[in-house]
Amino acid sequence: MSKAKNGLDKNLSNVTEAFRITPVNSHHAQQLQQDKNDRRHKDSINFDQPTDLSHPRS
Repeated sequence: MSKAKNGLDKNLSNVTEAFRITPVNSHHAQQLQQDKNDRRHKDSINFDQPTDLSHPRS
C-alpha cells in the first residue's frame, strides 16, 4: 500500500498503483483479476443497506 501525498485520497492512490501492475503471464493476470473480484465482493458485503424504520417490530 502506498502513503498518500498531501491533499490526495489514499484509496485513489492505491487504485492507481494497482493499474500500473502489468501481469507477466496468464496465471498472474488471473490472480490480479481475482484480487479485484475479492475487493469488489468485500465492498458489497460491507455496504450498508437502508433500514425501513416506518414499521416498528413486534
